[in-house]
Amino acid sequence: MQPSSRTLAPILVLFPTLKPPHRTLLFHQICVLILTFLAYASFHASRKPQSIVKSVLGPNVQSNLTESRSSLTQVSLDSNATDSGWEPFDGPQGTHRLGELDLAFLASYAVGMYFAGHIGDRMDLRLFLVFGMMGSGLLTIVFGLGYWFDVHLLGYFVGVQIACGLFQSIGWPCVVAVVGNWFGKAKRGLILGVWNSHTSIGNIIGSVVASGMLEYGWGWSFVLPGVLVILIGVLIFLCLAVAPEDLGFESPGKEFEMNVGVADIETSEKLESEEAGLLHTNNVKDVESSDAIGFLEAWRLPGVAPFAFCLFFSKLVAYTFLYWLPFYIRHTAVAGVHLSHKTAGILSTIFDIGGVLGGILAGFVSDKIEARAVTSIGFLFLSMPALVLYRAYGSISMLANVSLMFVSGMLVNGPYSLITTAVAADLGTQSTVRGNSRALATVTAIIDGTGSVGAALGPLLAGYISTRGWNSVFFMLIISILFAAVFLIRLARTEIKEKLSERKWFAYGIVAQ
Repeated sequence: MQPSSRTLAPILVLFPTLKPPHRTLLFHQICVLILTFLAYASFHASRKPQSIVKSVLGPNVQSNLTESRSSLTQVSLDSNATDSGWEPFDGPQGTHRLGELDLAFLASYAVGMYFAGHIGDRMDLRLFLVFGMMGSGLLTIVFGLGYWFDVHLLGYFVGVQIACGLFQSIGWPCVVAVVGNWFGKAKRGLILGVWNSHTSIGNIIGSVVASGMLEYGWGWSFVLPGVLVILIGVLIFLCLAVAPEDLGFESPGKEFEMNVGVADIETSEKLESEEAGLLHTNNVKDVESSDAIGFLEAWRLPGVAPFAFCLFFSKLVAYTFLYWLPFYIRHTAVAGVHLSHKTAGILSTIFDIGGVLGGILAGFVSDKIEARAVTSIGFLFLSMPALVLYRAYGSISMLANVSLMFVSGMLVNGPYSLITTAVAADLGTQSTVRGNSRALATVTAIIDGTGSVGAALGPLLAGYISTRGWNSVFFMLIISILFAAVFLIRLARTEIKEKLSERKWFAYGIVAQ
C-alpha cells in the first residue's frame, strides 16, 4: 500500500509535535513496538478464557479423585459450585465437544488468516487491525453472555467461535506487517523475539483474569478480556502509524532493497549472508515493488513452504498446551492433591512465562549464529525429552511440576515464536521480492495460516485422545515435534554448510560480529 492511500492516526494529526523533526525515528519505532505488542497481547488474552473454563464446562473430575480421599475433601470445598459442568459439554463425550469447539475457532482462524494477509496488503493496516479487534472483543463478550442467558445449544457456541476466529485472524498479519515496515534486519531476531512475548504475556493476563473471575461465574471470564480487546482497539485507532514513510521518515528496509534481476540473486546473497542458507533459489519471479504479491507467488518464495509446514506441527503442539494445559493440571494430581479450577488456571501461566524466555532466547541465538533453521531445530529436539520428563515426573511435587513446565514452555515456544516473527519478516522482505513491503503481510499470513491449521488440529485431537489417557496425548505431541524438525533439516544443512564455509561459527568470528 502506498503512503498516499493511508490515513494518519488522529493523535498524530492533532499533535504535530509528535511528528519529525520534533520526534525521532527511534521514538516512533518504540511506540510501534508497544502499540502492536498491546494489540496482539489483548488478542491472546481473549483466547485464553476458553482453556480456563474447560474444567468448569466439561465433565467433572470425580473419576480422577479416587487417589486421595483427603484431596477429594479439599477440592470439593473449592469447586462444588462449578464441578457440575455445563450442558452440552458435561456428558461422557464432553471432552470431544470441547475439542470440537476449539476446532471451530481455530479452523476459521486458519482459513481467515490466508484471506486476511491478502486483504491487509491492499488496505490501511491500522483500520483493518481495529476492525478485527472490535469484532473479536464483541464476539468474546457474546460467548460469555451464554452464561447469563442460560444457553445450552452447541450450535450457539460453535457459531460464535467460528465468527470470532475470522476476526482474530486479522490481527497477526497486520501487526507483523506494521513492525516489518518499521524495522530493518539488524537484530531482527532479538527485537522480534522480545516483541513476540506478547503471545505469552497475553496468555498470562488472560489466564489470571479468567481464573480470578470463575468464582463469579464463567461468563465474566469472557466479558473482561473482550472489553480489554475493544479498549486496546480504540488506542490503536488513535495512535498507530503504519509505516515510517507516512511520517516522512526513510524506510529502514531500504538498506536491503536490491534492484536486481533473477540472475543477480547470488550476488545479493553474499551481501545478505543470513538469507543465503534459507532463501537460495535460481528461479523466483521478480515482483514489482508497487504491486502486492500474489498468493501462489508467495508460496513459491524460497523458504516459505518448509517453514510453513514446520510451523504447522509447532503450533499443533503449542496450541494443544494453550487450550488444554489448565484442564490437564486440574485432572492430574500434583503430589497427590488435585488443584482447584482457579489454581490450575493460574499455575498454567508458568508454561507461558517459560515461553517468554524461549522466544527471546531463540531470537538472540538465531541473530548470533545467523541461522534461523538451525536454531529452530535445536529447540525442537530439546523439547522432546522435556515433554517426556514433564509427563513422567511433573506430578511428583509442585516444584518438579513448575520447573518442568517452565522448561517445556521455553523449548516449545522458542521455534514457534521465531518462525512467526523473524523468519516470516525475513521471508517477506527477501531480495527476491526486491524489498516489496506489500509482500510481508501475505507471506506472514501463509506461514501463520498454515501453522493455524495445525493449531486447529492439535486441540481437537487432544480432546479425543485424552479419553484414552494423557500418555497418548503426550506421544502425539512428541511425534508432531519430530515432524516439525524434519521439515527444516534441508534448510539447516544448507545453513551449516554456508556458515562453515564462511568460517562464521568459529569463536573469533562470532565475537568479532
